Amino acid sequence: MIRRFAAAAALLATGVAIAGCTPTVHLDPAADANSTDCAAVSVRLPESLGDTQRVWTDAQATAAWGDGPDVIFTCGVEVPGPTTLQCVTFGGVDWIVDPEDTPDLRITTYGRTPAAQVYVDTTKVTADAVLDALASAASELPKTGECISAESATPVPDAPETGDDAG
Repeated sequence: MIRRFAAAAALLATGVAIAGCTPTVHLDPAADANSTDCAAVSVRLPESLGDTQRVWTDAQATAAWGDGPDVIFTCGVEVPGPTTLQCVTFGGVDWIVDPEDTPDLRITTYGRTPAAQVYVDTTKVTADAVLDALASAASELPKTGECISAESATPVPDAPETGDDAG
């Protein structure tokens, strides 16, 4: 009996030690992280993005992959308004790409409420591969709009003439 207990205790200690080696990425949840739509996305996120494995996070509706981590995903972020940033589509999901921190990219769903955002270290993994892998999960977010090109946008009519010359 004592041998079984000692063996079980040793096995438990080994499991705790192994689990202790896996780092947890500290993230803050987004404002709408508790949305049921974000829950539907979270359970569909992949365990890997190519060769990059998922790691633990400590915030609701978030995920991370890689050692850096290389990719950080957050659901429930503020819905972006109209923008002139590049829009790309993967698996029926539109994403706007903010290159401000290149080689890291901040990429946010467009026309989905709530919105989801992914930060990608493009020196470790390609943004295209990440968006392709996340499209199925992100498609769970209700679609409320879509990107349009400048060529297909409806021009805003000029303001009517008032006949008043200010200058």
